[in-house]
Amino acid sequence: MCIRNLNNPKIMLLKNKKTAIIGAGPVGLTLAKLLQQSGADVTVYERDQDPQARIWGGTLDLHKDSGQQAMKKAGLLELYYDLALPMGIKMTDEKGKTIFSKEITSENQYDNPEINRNILRRMLLDSLTDNTVIWDRKCIESEVSDGKWLLHFENGTSATTDLIIVANGGMSKLRSYVTGTEVEDTGTMIIQGDIPQPEMQCPEFYEFCDGKRLMAAYCGNLIVVNPCNNGTMTYGVIFKSPENPNDLRVPESRDTVLIRGFLLSRFTDWDDRFKLLLHSTSNFWCLPTSKFPLEQPWKSSRPLPITLVGDAAHMMPPFAGQGVNTGLKDALILSELLTAGNHKTVEDAIESYEKEMFVYASEAQLASGKNEAEMREADFSFEQLIVG
Repeated sequence: MCIRNLNNPKIMLLKNKKTAIIGAGPVGLTLAKLLQQSGADVTVYERDQDPQARIWGGTLDLHKDSGQQAMKKAGLLELYYDLALPMGIKMTDEKGKTIFSKEITSENQYDNPEINRNILRRMLLDSLTDNTVIWDRKCIESEVSDGKWLLHFENGTSATTDLIIVANGGMSKLRSYVTGTEVEDTGTMIIQGDIPQPEMQCPEFYEFCDGKRLMAAYCGNLIVVNPCNNGTMTYGVIFKSPENPNDLRVPESRDTVLIRGFLLSRFTDWDDRFKLLLHSTSNFWCLPTSKFPLEQPWKSSRPLPITLVGDAAHMMPPFAGQGVNTGLKDALILSELLTAGNHKTVEDAIESYEKEMFVYASEAQLASGKNEAEMREADFSFEQLIVG
């Protein structure tokens, strides 16, 4: 049971108010935890059917100056360290020759250890009060009714709230209340592959990784491999989006044989171990990279308090490790502004958050875009990057 101290001046803005967070990703759940710590009445609405729904994708690494600061404020930093895996780095050329290696030491083991997305969600869910997250609630519409937000969900249910915080990703239908910016394709394609039980399904490449994240680049193709993603080897092949319409249709297909053949054609000159990796993969996912630019102010006139965090606010390419970390910084700053007692209204607190967020999120987008442009160049190599 959550005991709320509604006389606490730190939560005066949210006293007797309901806050709805749309989306139970890392950012939404962390924000819910931070607000609950100050006694706020928070409900998270999530489209997944239940907590057991698998989140696919690579691991996440939380940075010391952003993601880890949010975990610390939430009282979860030590638990994150316990559940995450510090990983070294191994960079090779296309023939498998090691050109750089970074080992884990006692000094760097907490810099940015990797954590599986499902494990992170479970950690955050366990930290919340009972029934904070309402499952099977895909928000499809909202309106103002009797001075409150009325949320409508795909399963026919509805709910009222005073404040909406949109945390359900870049394609959220609620973004239009805040901004009219549209998604932009950044011109890069990622094809992800997963190999369960890699020590059995792909033993040679698993040993080749040596327990480290492995990266290699050649002729416009970059591969990043994590051999230890909660019992699964996860990797992404990154390249400039094809200009040939026929080639463009291949990654968009769900035909495993077709995608494998497409990738093998790009890895003709690579060491056989990389080809074995592709042959050992039974499922591929195509992930074109996109962003929401932060080049214009958001709407100043909104029906009731509403704002965006995480990808819904500033989706960016994943080439600087900034996406989830910037979102967690959103959660930390917004929760502090809503509960610190320094603003007269919720709208004022939101305005302060958005003004600050535009600065650091724009910097993160710029860093991601710079890395993206360099990585997809045909002559890019990690060796040049290290020497430079």
